[in-house]
Amino acid sequence: MTRNVYGLDLGTYQLKIYDKKEDRIWMEKNVVAISEDTNEMFAYGDVAYSMFERAPEHIRIEFPMKEGVISQFYDMQILLTRLLKPDDGLFSRGTEYVVAVPTDVTEVEKKAFYDLAIYSSAKAKKVNIVERALADAVGLGLDIMSSPGAAIVNIGGETTDISIVASGGIVMNRLLKIGGVTFDNALVTLVRHNQDFAIGRLTAEAVRKKMNVFWDDEGRKVTAAGIDLAEGGPRQQEIPVHAVRAAMREPLKQCADAVLLMLERTPPEVLSSIRRSGIYLTGGVARTPGITDYLEGKTGLMFHTVKEPEYCVAKGLREIIRSPELGRLAYSMKDENYRWMR
Repeated sequence: MTRNVYGLDLGTYQLKIYDKKEDRIWMEKNVVAISEDTNEMFAYGDVAYSMFERAPEHIRIEFPMKEGVISQFYDMQILLTRLLKPDDGLFSRGTEYVVAVPTDVTEVEKKAFYDLAIYSSAKAKKVNIVERALADAVGLGLDIMSSPGAAIVNIGGETTDISIVASGGIVMNRLLKIGGVTFDNALVTLVRHNQDFAIGRLTAEAVRKKMNVFWDDEGRKVTAAGIDLAEGGPRQQEIPVHAVRAAMREPLKQCADAVLLMLERTPPEVLSSIRRSGIYLTGGVARTPGITDYLEGKTGLMFHTVKEPEYCVAKGLREIIRSPELGRLAYSMKDENYRWMR
C-alpha cells in the first residue's frame, strides 16, 4: 500500500491538514466534547465546537491546544486519530507526518508535537517538524531559500507569531499571547461594563466578523442576543462598531509595538529588504477588513494581507512535502541536534 504523508498545522482553534494522497487541504475545529458520566469523547471537531457555550452540564468542552502549544496531550492525540482515520477504520503502516511548530517555545513543547504523531495509534513511520514561520513564508509564495529578508505577522486564535526570515532561515521570532480570542473577550468585557449586557465569546466573534471594523462609519451596528444584566432576562441589543474597534485597538497596538521593537534589532540588510517589500499578514484574523490600514498607521510600514491567510501555513507544508529542495526545511527530532531526547 502506498504510504501517505500528512502536513499538520495545529492551531489553537483550527486544525489545518494537508493530505498528500488526495492533494487537498482541509480544516476542522480543534475541540473535543467529553462526557462527564463516562469520561469518554462525546464529539469532536466542528460538531464539538457547535456545542461550545451551549452544551448540557454533563458535557465538558475542551480545547487541547493553549496559546499555540499542546496543553492536553491525550485529547489532542485522540482527536487527531479520529480525524485521520480512513473509512475502513485501519491505518496504513508507514504514514509520514510533517508538523508545523511555533519557533518561540521551549524544546520540550516542540517535542510534544513530535510525540503527538510518533506515539499515536496512527502507526507513523516518520515524523518531521518545521518551524511554522518558514512554512508560512513558503505558503505565501516567497522564494524562501534566496529571500534577502521578509517579515511575517501571523494572527491566530490565541497567539500572534512575528517572524523575520532570510536566506532559508529565521533571523528572529516572537510569539505574543494575543489573538482572535483576545479581541472577543475584550468585546465581551466592554459590552458588559458599558451596556449592562452579557454576550458569549462566540457571539462576540460573530459580531466582529460581521463588521468592517476599521472601515465602517461610527453609525454601523449589529444586533446580538444576550442577557440584560439590569433586568435579568434574555434580549437582543445592538452593538456599535466603535465598541468592536475599541476592543481590538489596544491588543493590535501591542502587536504593532512588538513589530517595531523587532525591526529595531533586525540587521540593516534584512531591514532594507523588509522596508521595500512590506510586512505580510497571515492567520485567520488577517481577514478583518481594514486591519492592514490600522497596522500601517501605527508602524509607518506597508502591510499585505495574503490570499486565504488562514491556510498559509498549510499551503507551505504542502510545498515542503512535495519539493525535495524545500523538504530540507523539515527535520526529525532524532537528528544529532536532538540526541538528548533519545
